[in-house]
Amino acid sequence: MKRARQAEKRALRNRTVRSSIKTAIKKIEASVSTGKRDDARKALIEAIKKLKSAASKGVIHKNTASRKISRLTRKVNALTEAGAA
Repeated sequence: MKRARQAEKRALRNRTVRSSIKTAIKKIEASVSTGKRDDARKALIEAIKKLKSAASKGVIHKNTASRKISRLTRKVNALTEAGAA
């Protein structure tokens, strides 16, 4: 019984963390698609914090977090380079 209650609490907590990560990623992608560099950079910083936090808590695997951070950073950097050129 206690294990079931603990699992339920953890599942709920993990779900909210994963949801906030998805929202942060969507913010970045929206900023990139509209070409808003400053918004994309701010959203990237926020997303990196959330991804690292989730990885350290075991919500997502650390390699998954690193992969997502890398891909998002490349998108934002490509936007920055395109805007600078």
